[in-house]
Amino acid sequence: MSYPKPWMSYADQLNQLIGRGMLVTDRARALDYLERIGYYRLSGYWFAFRERSGPLCLVDEHGRKPKKVREERVALDAFRAGTTFQNAVDLYVFDKQMRLLVMDALERIEVALRVDVSHTLGEFDRFAYLKPELFHHDFSTKLDKDTGVTRHHDWLGKHAQLIGRSKEDFVRHSRTKYGFPLAIWVACEVWDFGTLSTLFNGMREAEQDTIANQYGVSNGRVFATWLRSLNYLRNVCAHHSRLWNRNIVDQPKLPSTAELPWVAPFESDTHARARCFLLLKITRHLLNVVNPRSSWPERMKTHLLAFPDLSHLGLNLAGMGAPAGWETAW
Repeated sequence: MSYPKPWMSYADQLNQLIGRGMLVTDRARALDYLERIGYYRLSGYWFAFRERSGPLCLVDEHGRKPKKVREERVALDAFRAGTTFQNAVDLYVFDKQMRLLVMDALERIEVALRVDVSHTLGEFDRFAYLKPELFHHDFSTKLDKDTGVTRHHDWLGKHAQLIGRSKEDFVRHSRTKYGFPLAIWVACEVWDFGTLSTLFNGMREAEQDTIANQYGVSNGRVFATWLRSLNYLRNVCAHHSRLWNRNIVDQPKLPSTAELPWVAPFESDTHARARCFLLLKITRHLLNVVNPRSSWPERMKTHLLAFPDLSHLGLNLAGMGAPAGWETAW
């Protein structure tokens, strides 16, 4: 299928939005935003402002209704009454500032977890990351049916790439003075969040639990899903992608409410578990261990309370998965 949409000038893009019902009070300013941010990026924010069709009953290829009837509302081109171009810009700016706050917290968490993993494994062996026997069977000896290698082997390849690309002085110094391999407490400093979370997922249960317990989570496998989800969150933020109402693909598992009472609103709410507010709560929980005196929780709360007034379009923090009264429990 060929791509049907033609190139459009900025003026034509804006005229199309106006023709679909979007209010533009300052045309020059709106054109400036389209030139600097781009129609396609902003469209991810005004998508939520579009009218929806009535429920459509989906049928199979023979025109028959399935046994379990699904209904779907389709986004129309027209915007809801009262939609303004500035509404989309305000939501875009809110989302951008939220991503910057998230990255600030995740940097601290990532650094702390590098220490946790390298210190825990380093007690067994200075080069523990090279030792299959120090990892879980599924990670270290089970062959992938598609690649024919273990996940540990695959991880070592990515680790080697990070070492090879590194221009850090400490890598050059250690390699020159001591040669390869690098001790784990040196090597860990080149790991990104994905490399770190993958290695944690491959660790033995006893070592996973040891680290998870430091963060108030008894089950290291649950904690491993937290790290995978935070890696997903980090990638969204690092690539400047829309976050506020994104569907979280890699959702974290939750411990019991007896262990962490704050998870209660998310247990039976599938929408909330698939939105970023839960990941913000996890970030806040971890940061409280890493740096309990940090001002980040208050800064994030202040930012969330500054969510743009989009009540005329039916939008609020619930679109992020925030439960009613979230600010009290924050």
